[in-house]
Amino acid sequence: MIAGPDDRDRLSLPAADFDWRTAAEGDIRGLRVAYSPDLGYAAVDPEVRQIVDRAVQVFERDLGCAVERADPGWPDAYEAFLGLVINESDLAGLRNLADSLGDRMSPHLAELVRAEWTAEQLTSAVMGRKAVYNAAWRFFRRYDLLLTPTLAVPPFEHGIQGPAEIGGRAVEPFYWLSFTFPFNLTGQPAATVPAGWTADELPVGLQIVGRRLDDPAVLRAAAAYEAAAPWRDRWPPLLAEMGL
Repeated sequence: MIAGPDDRDRLSLPAADFDWRTAAEGDIRGLRVAYSPDLGYAAVDPEVRQIVDRAVQVFERDLGCAVERADPGWPDAYEAFLGLVINESDLAGLRNLADSLGDRMSPHLAELVRAEWTAEQLTSAVMGRKAVYNAAWRFFRRYDLLLTPTLAVPPFEHGIQGPAEIGGRAVEPFYWLSFTFPFNLTGQPAATVPAGWTADELPVGLQIVGRRLDDPAVLRAAAAYEAAAPWRDRWPPLLAEMGL
């Protein structure tokens, strides 16, 4: 199941009061849309920012939305993200798994689970999540949607956890995920749509975030954007070469 209640998951929600099949229909004219290219703190590749800047113009120019530049106002939640991953995991089991796998486990994951986490670090992570959530509900009282880059960087080479530098700034290995995990913390619906292509013909995504439980608005916005900025006939050269 991807929607609706399930007694095996204490966090599952009641069945939606809308039809998922028709949720993407209709226009989004008049919606209040915020655009944040960096959430107020994130390191972002300059080319990604430029591409997403252009994609956001579609919402005002072609789709009739009222778009303004605005940051949601929460602090960088990167440390909370890692602490919550540990707090919601079987840390003892993961450490045993790291011991048994040795160098077959990703070095960054092994380092994460073998770190000496304190109770204060874990409770601080919980408080960090609450800070993000409280800032989010206040922010979304003013806006129907928030637009951001999906990822902070274009696709990168295989074999690394993430770039060590983004936009000239040294970052941690998972920092390229800065735009996505905050909405796991808040439980808000989000979709990603193609924003454009780098000079190297690599795809860049635009993230559309809605109010909590307002999945229809996100689906409708994603469908409207894709109709205004079609992409289905364009594929990275590597896939074309592979015949995919």
